[in-house]
Amino acid sequence: MTAQPNRLRIALVCNTAWAIYTYRRGVLRMLTERGAEVTIIAPRDRTFEPLVAMGCRCVELPVASKGTDPREDLKTLAALYREYRATSPHVVFHYTIKPNIYGSIAAWLARVPSIAVTTGLGYVFIQKSRTAMVAKRLYRFAFRFPREVWFLNRDDREAFARQDLLAHPDRARLLHGEGVDLDEYAFEPLPERESFVFILIGRLLWDKGVAEFVEAARRVGATHPNARFQLLGPVGVDNPSAISRTEVDAWERDNVIEYLGEAHDVRPHIANADCVVLPSYREGVPRTLMEASAMGRPIVATDVPGCREVVEDGVTGLLCEAKSADSLAHQLDRMLTFDARQRAEMGVQGRAKVAREFDEKAVVERYKGTIRAITGVSL
Repeated sequence: MTAQPNRLRIALVCNTAWAIYTYRRGVLRMLTERGAEVTIIAPRDRTFEPLVAMGCRCVELPVASKGTDPREDLKTLAALYREYRATSPHVVFHYTIKPNIYGSIAAWLARVPSIAVTTGLGYVFIQKSRTAMVAKRLYRFAFRFPREVWFLNRDDREAFARQDLLAHPDRARLLHGEGVDLDEYAFEPLPERESFVFILIGRLLWDKGVAEFVEAARRVGATHPNARFQLLGPVGVDNPSAISRTEVDAWERDNVIEYLGEAHDVRPHIANADCVVLPSYREGVPRTLMEASAMGRPIVATDVPGCREVVEDGVTGLLCEAKSADSLAHQLDRMLTFDARQRAEMGVQGRAKVAREFDEKAVVERYKGTIRAITGVSL
């Protein structure tokens, strides 16, 4: 495709188009409404169609998220290089590990300015393995090329600095989450009923603490028969930490959890819940928790980077130890012992915190300022 010379050209690259559509619609709306030519580069999925409907151009990208075969990763790098050479974007934003690494290198080779957005450190900083060690070396090499490297929380930025993964520490920036649309995620009063619904929303990964959630559900459900435990999100995804549908089916047969499948719109599920749970091992700043707090839901989450950015322990929710079903079960049990007034107050405080700290409008302004600084074009 030949680029249109008079339009601002912005590309966003991720290992899933779903993540761009789900987490960055506010940025996409701003760019398309102001006449920018927006290209989404990611593996094809069901969100290509709604992205095109928004006015974006979608380009399919080969990314082996689970694999460590360097030949497959070189295909990703080569595909991005060809795309950048053909369309000459004014700025490229890279998200997630492989686009961050190979996209940053491809953009430098094509002489295209880029921004790397570390949306969470994931298995690279959770596991101690040869793959993780190689990934850190690649980060150290690739992150000498972007104009800026954005981190969603201070812990991640400090982890990169502490392990000497930033060739240019002065280019590190704190984005403090990617924000939530407060109008779209409007406050909803808690349900009034006998049963109590806990829900975990996200990709079904072991690293999200799904095993701990299931074990805690077994224990808490044994003493609180009115408690229900739901999982919402894609199963068997392309990730080293993916949970299979067979495992989910076994939990359902045991009547431990209800699997709700996937949803384009999570708001009805949040509105139906009494508490949103995320026992993750590590996050950037989890969108699920921002959305849940915006809608007035108390939260139980792990005391780890990302989650503790959103949850104020004892005020907007409860924090538990990571990788501990005991600690999680204890906090779920505590949530059940609170009265309706206490849980409602947590929801009100959560909405106020998101409005103060995670309003999507501030994130959109950051993108506008960065694009203006690099291109000289005001949006």
